[in-house]
Amino acid sequence: QVQPVESGGGLVQAGGSLRLSCATSQRTFSSYAMAWFRQAPGKEREFVATISTGGGNTIYADSVKGRFTISRDNAKNTVYLQMNRLKPEDTAVYYCAARPYFLGTRSDDYNYWGQGTQVTVSS
Repeated sequence: QVQPVESGGGLVQAGGSLRLSCATSQRTFSSYAMAWFRQAPGKEREFVATISTGGGNTIYADSVKGRFTISRDNAKNTVYLQMNRLKPEDTAVYYCAARPYFLGTRSDDYNYWGQGTQVTVSS
């Protein structure tokens, strides 16, 4: 079924930008709400952003509003996270998650998870 695969992580200086991608091979990708979560060292996994099936509704964590943008291309079965003005506090493993139909901000809402991609922001 749905198996998200993240890419695009890396090392970037504070103030820089990075674009994460999450690809799937799921035929019904367009029926899944998608989300990004992250987990920093010593912290629990936290919500970052989510996007509805058609891309018309998005929700962001307060910590990333105005800096991060989530988007999706259903024709490519891919969701993106554009991260701008990165801060050292953004350093974390970023995970892509999927669930049928309804977007959400809780990790327990999501059925499928990628393996994560490391984002490191240096000061």
